[in-house]
Amino acid sequence: MPRADEQSLRPWLARLAASGRLVEIAGEVDPAAGLAAQLIAHRSEPVRIARVRGSALPVVANLLAGRSLIADALGVAEPELGRRLTRAIDAPLEPRVVADGPCQALAEEHPDLAQLPIPRWFEHEGGPYITAGCIVARDPETGERNWSIARVRPLGGARALVGIAPNHHLAVAARAARERGGRLPIAVTVGNHPALLVAACLYLARGEDELRVAGALLGEPVELVRCRHVPLEVPAGCELVLEGELDLEETVEEGAVSEFHGGYERYGPAATATFTCLTRRSDALYQAILPGFHPEHTMLGGVAIAAGLERRLRQIVPSVVAVAVPESGAGRLSAVVAIDPREQADARTVALAALEAVNLVKLVTLVDADVDPWDDAAVAHAVATHVHFDRDLHVFPGMRADRAEPLERGGTIAKLAIDATRHAGDRDDWASAQPGP
Repeated sequence: MPRADEQSLRPWLARLAASGRLVEIAGEVDPAAGLAAQLIAHRSEPVRIARVRGSALPVVANLLAGRSLIADALGVAEPELGRRLTRAIDAPLEPRVVADGPCQALAEEHPDLAQLPIPRWFEHEGGPYITAGCIVARDPETGERNWSIARVRPLGGARALVGIAPNHHLAVAARAARERGGRLPIAVTVGNHPALLVAACLYLARGEDELRVAGALLGEPVELVRCRHVPLEVPAGCELVLEGELDLEETVEEGAVSEFHGGYERYGPAATATFTCLTRRSDALYQAILPGFHPEHTMLGGVAIAAGLERRLRQIVPSVVAVAVPESGAGRLSAVVAIDPREQADARTVALAALEAVNLVKLVTLVDADVDPWDDAAVAHAVATHVHFDRDLHVFPGMRADRAEPLERGGTIAKLAIDATRHAGDRDDWASAQPGP
């Protein structure tokens, strides 16, 4: 198999099919109505839809719908997923530029985005959204590449709305381009290897290239090809590429958009992009991620945020053993931190560091190292049996909130830390309540 194909989503798709985990949808599906319903009906199952009305491209979705699927796709046991991601962040591999790749087998100038099988997801949204679009850009100020995910809504012809939070590095790079009197060249890539998709969700420092981390997850440098019209490189193995420019001046009111917490948000004016070229594989697949409070959307964010947060906390408090950002908190709003009780660590300090590190996180629960932070039942048991509510609850009012926080007021929210670790002077017979020999 050519290297570009090995670095594509296709080997994972083949594994899913061979193991009977890929749901094949028969018959033609309407992207404006039935497609989203089919994916919601199979929200935890990988799906392939061969025929979509109005497009020649099949649709694949839910390919990473849950932590176990993400771990399997990256070739690691589920308990080792967090450590695999943190190791990759600490040992990145520089991508390698190659002469050509299958993502450029066909090319079309000034494409009409309506030819793509883009689903209309929820009734109150303003239109269909590309939800698995990994965007490549280069920060004019740092010169470094940025690789991230943002939602893209076609506006007619080759023009689209691009939804980016103001603090995301893509928005920072776009502002830097505007300050220099220009627009930011971007390339939106659809249909990527799972390692590249996970890397695009990481919370790294500005100037840290997520594609280098993707290479570490792959175990080899990501192969990139140069774009036709913009000064950027894209993964050679992806399915399709939209090349264009991001414009912060020409904005469009987005209206209601679904978010990870299951409700709608209204973010106001959004940036736009105009695409000058579409390149794709000759037999391209269109990949979608079911947005809202659904497993793939929540857990792609959850495992990525947890890895970055674990890395950050260990730099502050070495006793941190593992971090989870579980689906129960929509993969964004709550975190569980396991700490080693043999080392001295102030739970309140650890929790505050976590709350300050990720604006989205508003609840942090501290547990002992023998509790799996990804096991919601085990965490709930620790809270029920270890917490003195007059001693172990810490409320931090007026902390900065992300704009996607469903309950924020004026950009702030009260945040909570729960210390569910064992304390000296508490009952000491928990370890003895185990089966005998």
